Amino acid sequence: MAGRLMAVAVAGESMTPALRPGDWLLVRRGTRVAEGDVVVARHPGRAEQLIVKRATRRTDGGWWLESDNQGASGRQDSWDFDAVPENLIVGRVVARYWPLSRLAIFIPGRAGRRADH
Repeated sequence: MAGRLMAVAVAGESMTPALRPGDWLLVRRGTRVAEGDVVVARHPGRAEQLIVKRATRRTDGGWWLESDNQGASGRQDSWDFDAVPENLIVGRVVARYWPLSRLAIFIPGRAGRRADH
């Protein structure tokens, strides 16, 4: 499935201000992840649940994924469940396409910097 795109909706506030509830993202599955990338992963305790987080560092156990908004209600990330194994990383966010007023291309490996349009 490498190289395929999928659409994912943001549901919570754990990634504000970069991502807001209702934002729709394009995710490139199976692509290489770098520190600073926003990624989609399967929750380590609930494989059916997808999470959107920032990859902050690589560890022996996988990727350390963090929320941008640590104060968000219900937020869960590697501070709660430790590093996420590589096989649970679905892919890297490449763009926010909805709403159109927040259209953005996410630049890989650039510590979360994005090219807004």
